[in-house]
Amino acid sequence: MRGPRGGYHPSVKEAENQLAKLTESALRRYSMIEEGDRILVAVSGGKDSTSLAYDLAAKRRWWPARYEIRALHIATDFCSCCKKTALFDLLASWGIEALSIDVPVIGRLKPGRSMNCYWCSTQRRTELILYAMAEGFNKIALGHHLDDIVETLMMNMLYKGQVSGMLPVLKYGKYPVSVIRPLALCEERQVIAFAEEKGFRSAACTCPYGRDSKRREVRERLASLTGGSSRLKRNLFDSMSNVNGEYLP
Repeated sequence: MRGPRGGYHPSVKEAENQLAKLTESALRRYSMIEEGDRILVAVSGGKDSTSLAYDLAAKRRWWPARYEIRALHIATDFCSCCKKTALFDLLASWGIEALSIDVPVIGRLKPGRSMNCYWCSTQRRTELILYAMAEGFNKIALGHHLDDIVETLMMNMLYKGQVSGMLPVLKYGKYPVSVIRPLALCEERQVIAFAEEKGFRSAACTCPYGRDSKRREVRERLASLTGGSSRLKRNLFDSMSNVNGEYLP
């Protein structure tokens, strides 16, 4: 199928099948879902978390392990671009119960501190964990995809001097909650294709604090380094679980 600007453009079914197969591979490879899981899906209103919610809702019909999902939206005191009513209507049409809680991310800053992505992320994650524990959810599903994970690997190497990244499954030691990332094997371009064909990419939130972040800088460096090659990005992803200690100090 030809897109409006030329080149191959997947159909709705093709985009959905591609995303579904990659999430299935991630769920199985990393044993993300087990019988009786209660999964809290963090939804921002953007393409990634909305695509994730759709996919998990669809898989409930046939996945071998039974699981429950609920969506939680964290509304902050600095970003109101999410069309919450439209988002919740969409989630309801997929059979997902959803609710929103207000979190004063800027209001919690200590005097003299400035707003940044890390602070926002930790505040959101804390609220997700607290809600999950209070409501009896044992897993939190986040919409990070393969590009996010590879970018995090590069950021940590460049700015922290350490080899670390985002785990597809993260089990907390001090909380009875795990984080899962079912989109871990999906590239952003594949999520974009799916969201565009489903018609909800336009709802994506654009954070005013993320425009000049280090992540954006690393994303540009990574695009230049790989030339957009899927194979090279996947090689970077695979390198995190294929460490040759004999050639490291």
